[in-house]
Amino acid sequence: MKLTGLALFLLLSATGLYAQFNDSTFYLVKYSTTGIVNRTNENSSFAFSNALRFGISKKRIALNSNGNWVYGEQQGRLTNNDFSTALDFNWYTQKRKVYYWGLGTYEASYSLKVNNRTQAGLGGAYSFIDTNNLFINLSNGILYEFADLKLTDSTNDIYSTFRNSLRFRFHYVYKERVVIDYVSFLQNSLSQQSDYIINTNTSISFKLAKWISLTGALKYNKVNRNKRDNLLLTFGLTAEKYF
Repeated sequence: MKLTGLALFLLLSATGLYAQFNDSTFYLVKYSTTGIVNRTNENSSFAFSNALRFGISKKRIALNSNGNWVYGEQQGRLTNNDFSTALDFNWYTQKRKVYYWGLGTYEASYSLKVNNRTQAGLGGAYSFIDTNNLFINLSNGILYEFADLKLTDSTNDIYSTFRNSLRFRFHYVYKERVVIDYVSFLQNSLSQQSDYIINTNTSISFKLAKWISLTGALKYNKVNRNKRDNLLLTFGLTAEKYF
């Protein structure tokens, strides 16, 4: 009910949106709700996804907080109850092409058998292209991870490790109507070669108005440590407000 109320608030109050951050807009609130088809290791099922983002962007620093919840069932059987939240900041150099970042995350995922996972770390990034219509960025850093994974119904894997975190991000806007976003992560453990995490998120949005878009999204996650992965294809609405 709280998420539904927030979505209605955004839809009703977003008539004065700007298309991006600029000299007079420093804040962003973005909410998306999507759902259609979910595939995990064992099932193909209904699922819905809710994501909320709040961002602040100033000349030398940017701050973002994100929350995402995926829930799914098949014939009354739970397939997804996956929650993740992240807080990150960027500190920009004068040219802004190079910046430094910090990140903290928490995740609990039924489909990936992650009871809980916490990550925190620092790194650097470089933007190859940074314009209003096209953004291409590569970042890398070191994360410390503490996690509790489920291997079987009676066996857990509780561990800590340092990971190298490599991220690629692509953002493209076509005629202010079509927006394509792609973000992928590869996180390798520094102590165990077979222990790695893959995360990719691809979305395409068609703007129905300045404040609302029709969105299709494809997400893939893999945790090789416990041999789990999931694929989520969804369609729905995204509302955003810059102020």
